[in-house]
Amino acid sequence: MNKSTQQTMFSSKSADWATPQHFFDRLSTEFGPFTLDPCSNESNYKVSNHFTEKDDGLSKDWGGHTVFMNPPYGRAIKHWIKKAYDEGQKPNTTVVALIPARTDTRYWHDYVMKAYALYFVKGRLKFGNGAGSAPFPSAVVVFKKVATPMEMPHLGIIHSNQLKGGSRE
Repeated sequence: MNKSTQQTMFSSKSADWATPQHFFDRLSTEFGPFTLDPCSNESNYKVSNHFTEKDDGLSKDWGGHTVFMNPPYGRAIKHWIKKAYDEGQKPNTTVVALIPARTDTRYWHDYVMKAYALYFVKGRLKFGNGAGSAPFPSAVVVFKKVATPMEMPHLGIIHSNQLKGGSRE
């Protein structure tokens, strides 16, 4: 990776990468409607209910929302990913995060690998008004609590062979 790419990827000057509208619309169709955008600014928010840097979305409760999150991509991203994971464990809360696919980071292994769903974006997105594509691959991560059999006692325990027409013994 050359010095210019490193400066772009890790510079605080480029921490805010505005989500392409067409991509947001596809995510909203699949996972929305979104009810909260916790890390936006006054010019790039995607949901009317949003927090700016001044509001400090990391300190707010996201519980009960369907959240779209495109966090700042600087060094603080690890705090946003942890917050997304933690909030996604709350009842009736789903967090859909558009993040760089940095599979070599600690936060990736600590939180992203525990996600409800993980999608790698084919190709490179063009963020904001950028003329070129991002210098990094992207991923969409869905954080939400997965119910366990103990949380669904009225359903009992269902074995996979029962779902395929197997016998109930």
